[in-house]
Amino acid sequence: RRRQRPPDATPASVPPPMAASLHERALRCLALREHSRAELARKLGSLGDADEVNAELDRLTELGLLSDARFADAYVRAKAARFGASRLRLELSRRGVSGELIAASLEDNCGDGELERARDIHRRKFAEPPQDAREWARQARFLQGRGFSSEIIRSVLKGHPGDEPA
Repeated sequence: RRRQRPPDATPASVPPPMAASLHERALRCLALREHSRAELARKLGSLGDADEVNAELDRLTELGLLSDARFADAYVRAKAARFGASRLRLELSRRGVSGELIAASLEDNCGDGELERARDIHRRKFAEPPQDAREWARQARFLQGRGFSSEIIRSVLKGHPGDEPA
């Protein structure tokens, strides 16, 4: 027997009301997670003209609610266990974070652990080391897609058959 919805309940298909102002929408976005300035500008772009959006972003920055450095640190901390420095750098630059902030965030949160992170990711994905050149190449492509450099990949797969693919 189906359970009936009470007659005074609103249907689930009715969307929540839109934010009354640019500031409310910005705060709603920032309450969910950190955003870079460029991301938030893109999200708020449909609610006002560019001058209004930039003024609101400046206001949020002055209040300490919006920070590209804080966003970069949070992003790297959240994703470092799954991706290499190259991939993290690319994703942060796509989100509008400056190169200096990216470098500082990677240095602070990743440090010298790139090789250990790559080994850990490789261990979690592959049960056994590569047995031939074809499997070596497949595992190397996986690590490359995760953003690890060829030096790191060679170090992780070093000593296994197929180490020097033809």
